[in-house]
Amino acid sequence: MAAEERKDEVAVSPPAGDAADRIAGTIDRLVAWMARHWLALFNTIVALFIVVPFVAPVLMHLGSARGCAACMAAGRVIYIAYTPTCHQLPERSYFLFGPQVTYTVGELEASGVVPAGLNILQRELLRIPGAASLGYKVAMCERDVAIFGSLLLGGLVFALARSILHRRGREVPRLPIRAYLVALVPMLIDGVTQLFGLRESNWILRTITGMLFGLATVWLAYPYVQEAMTDVLKTNRSASARRDPETGQKPPHML
Repeated sequence: MAAEERKDEVAVSPPAGDAADRIAGTIDRLVAWMARHWLALFNTIVALFIVVPFVAPVLMHLGSARGCAACMAAGRVIYIAYTPTCHQLPERSYFLFGPQVTYTVGELEASGVVPAGLNILQRELLRIPGAASLGYKVAMCERDVAIFGSLLLGGLVFALARSILHRRGREVPRLPIRAYLVALVPMLIDGVTQLFGLRESNWILRTITGMLFGLATVWLAYPYVQEAMTDVLKTNRSASARRDPETGQKPPHML
């Protein structure tokens, strides 16, 4: 009798691999979801990345106008957080809540906010956020605003183009490497010449060259990412087909 009960317990016990199959099924579903929605994830991350630097001057202005020490502290945290990604030079950044949106080095020195006679490295190391009389700078330089803004814009346009072309059975064409390199040239010339003091750029040139780079990057890289994600979905469907279509698990072993 006891032997029969033990036999029944063995018969109803789930196979040892069921737990592993459930985990594998969950991972497959997660991977498939990310592969289907990668563009929305990319665009969301880029949007957050470019919005946060504009929050910094808002917090600094609130801190100055209303005496909010916590706002000032939070604004400075944003400036510090974006330090590894951008030089944040004041003469190459947008300002909010001041009489001007941009300032030259001479104007900043005349205001007393930036000490006179400093070189570019010294001005960068000062990490000056601005002042109540000038406004407060965005925690990202003009060119980076253009680059990441165009990445977001390009990502949205790419989503629209992908949707339209997909209904026609076509894919978004890739930007040729040569065209991408050509798009880089204006930014390289503008950046290198001002870096070595041969000339000083302005916000218009920084914006145009940054946007060219950002849009070209989208049209070069995103079609490759789309192709890779499509391959992931195909592989995922092949793996799922080997499992039970309802549970996502392998059929139970027959005893």
